[in-house]
Amino acid sequence: MAGIRVTKVDWQRLRNGAAHHTQEYPCPELVVRRGQSFSLTLELSRDLDCEETLIFTVETGPRASEALHTKAVFQTSELVGGEGWTAAKEAQMENTLTVRLTSPPSAVIGRYVLSIRLSSHRKHSNRRLGEFVLLFNPWCAEDDVFLASEEERQEYVLNDSGIIFRGVEKHIRAQGWNYGQFEEDILKICLSILDRSPGHQDNPATDVSCRHDPIYVTRVISAMVNSNNDQGVVQGQWRGRYGGGTSPLHWRGSVAILQKWFKGRHKPVKYGQCWVFAGVMCTVLRCLGIATRVVSNFNSAHDTDQNLSVDKYVDFFGRTLEDLTEDSMWNFHVWNESWFARQDLGPSYNGWQVLDATPQEESKGVFRCGPASVTAIREGDIHLAHDGPFVFAEVNADYITWLWHEDESRERVYSDTKKIGRCISTKAVGSDSRVDITGLYKYPEGSRKERQVYSKAVKRLFSLEASGRRTQIRRAGRRCLWHDDLLEPATKPSITGKFKVLEPPMLGHDLKLALCLANLTSRSQWVRVNLSGATILYTRKPVAEILHESHTIRLGPKEEKRIPIAISYSKYKEDLTEDKKILLAAMCLVTKGEKLLVEKDITLEDFITIKRAHPGAPGKNFSPI
Repeated sequence: MAGIRVTKVDWQRLRNGAAHHTQEYPCPELVVRRGQSFSLTLELSRDLDCEETLIFTVETGPRASEALHTKAVFQTSELVGGEGWTAAKEAQMENTLTVRLTSPPSAVIGRYVLSIRLSSHRKHSNRRLGEFVLLFNPWCAEDDVFLASEEERQEYVLNDSGIIFRGVEKHIRAQGWNYGQFEEDILKICLSILDRSPGHQDNPATDVSCRHDPIYVTRVISAMVNSNNDQGVVQGQWRGRYGGGTSPLHWRGSVAILQKWFKGRHKPVKYGQCWVFAGVMCTVLRCLGIATRVVSNFNSAHDTDQNLSVDKYVDFFGRTLEDLTEDSMWNFHVWNESWFARQDLGPSYNGWQVLDATPQEESKGVFRCGPASVTAIREGDIHLAHDGPFVFAEVNADYITWLWHEDESRERVYSDTKKIGRCISTKAVGSDSRVDITGLYKYPEGSRKERQVYSKAVKRLFSLEASGRRTQIRRAGRRCLWHDDLLEPATKPSITGKFKVLEPPMLGHDLKLALCLANLTSRSQWVRVNLSGATILYTRKPVAEILHESHTIRLGPKEEKRIPIAISYSKYKEDLTEDKKILLAAMCLVTKGEKLLVEKDITLEDFITIKRAHPGAPGKNFSPI
């Protein structure tokens, strides 16, 4: 009898694509998900004899091996199931055979080569059948990335567009974003991002063998979406100048960025800021099969020295002292959450995990962040992997402003335990509305539980003993705070103040505001008011000063007074960045040495003027762009 061989392969792309929710990928090769069977039909040179065997081999990555779980050799069996790869005959008609292959739910993801060996009467026939791509499977209950809700799977895996929220706490704006994970070449590009990582360049076989683990894969992607340590996708820029590239505000999706990086031979794309990094990472992780969403945090802390406090140093005009201030509070910051099990931490910490590709601080020598369990953050378990202290501070740090004196002493002038981590937002499932998920990250501000969690986090961070002994963070070259400094209350001044906007702040117009001061006591007080203003980036980093003036006023018992403030358009127009933000500050020096700092962030609106067409109504309508 003549030897048998495979003459044709039908990958059944339509059937498998529908079953695996991969029909949207425009790839030439089959795309399937792990832990789930897929079928292919083999046309043979003759009928298959009952004594003849089919042996399949799947391989992924260089130097694939069974020891590393990047290679598997298995033959058709009547038994269904098992821990490894399996094959079963599904149907046979003359010289046509349909087989069902099943990968384990913990299989390495990536591009595989499938080969077959047909053995008959000491005659063997080997053939490379082709390539297929294996992805994570949120539909498989045994996969670490399993997500039970079909509505959420549709939103967080299959939805190729979404909403990213930006702005300020009291004026949140929605921006559309095209994730485009099913666009031409995007899957190929996402897999190539993994292959460009330093870990893969150093030891490709070991790197590929770790790609069964969503913790490992997401951590690699977090590092590779920025370009700080590698040939990553996006180069960050926060200085307001975008020569030689595209302003972060002009991107509307991930596809053009990923394609430009790939076609440009992995040269970082200029430029990105936090929402761009988050949008690109959402594309990559959804493409690879991990449920992912974009999250925006308003009044987001950047705690550089990891003492769970944002410490801002100002002068007697309330101006930020850049040389002393290492921490910052961004108007907003955007990151990602991905859904998967934490086999390293235990089932209590399964679910949403924070991932942040914006290059803010290094994590074990690399600019990346996460995955950090959202549950661990809410419970103050910041000692758990990965980057818990940094993420906890982003949403729940105490905000402290210090007045810096010429003798290099400092004086606390403002302290707020509720300012950081406001209106944490994400797009709703199935609609474009905003959902507030602050409660997933922390207990209600001001509640006893929230303060208990904060104290727990501080104790874990500072290794405090039960006696409450003070322990100092020692970090070379950085200003260190004692734990007691973080928790003692600041002295409340005898006056209150706030800025009031008198006219809507419109780009191209003068700004008209007032500082409203109120005497809380029954005695008269003299107050010296030092006013300053600066154009800023959304990170609240000052760009240029546009206001600097002083006033001295007398406040009678229980009296309220206004100090008018006017800033002409000519004063701010040259130094306003694309963020269109201005920060005002008033340092109020009260008799007997009391001090009050008042701040206000202003975002200027773009407006167009429309003249009425019908007679009798010659006025103007102003409509926001």
